[in-house]
Amino acid sequence: MEVFDEYLARIDNPQHRARVEEILGWVMSRYTNLIPKIAWNQPMFTDHGTYIIGFSISKHHIAVAPERVVINHFADEIVEAGYDYSKELIRIPWDSEVEYSLLEKIIEFNLLDKAECSTFWRK
Repeated sequence: MEVFDEYLARIDNPQHRARVEEILGWVMSRYTNLIPKIAWNQPMFTDHGTYIIGFSISKHHIAVAPERVVINHFADEIVEAGYDYSKELIRIPWDSEVEYSLLEKIIEFNLLDKAECSTFWRK
């Protein structure tokens, strides 16, 4: 988790910091093969040099960014979980539960779909 220490330290709200730390810790413990890193000032995870998932925060939510194709694929499940989304990110309100089963589906989808991907982003 050291790679995220500086990022986490900049989150002023202790509840928000704890929530982000919980989510990042969950990803790290569940997907030990993913490489945690900070890029574009946000925590993210990669596999064989390709982007899998990233996170960022705002005043009202934590944003999950798995790439547009993934959001399109899981749009119905995102809405069922009670989350709002845009073309590039899913918004989990600070006061909502984290649907880890949905995060798992998203990460697994990206791992399988990008298994042969040789670029950071999908083309």
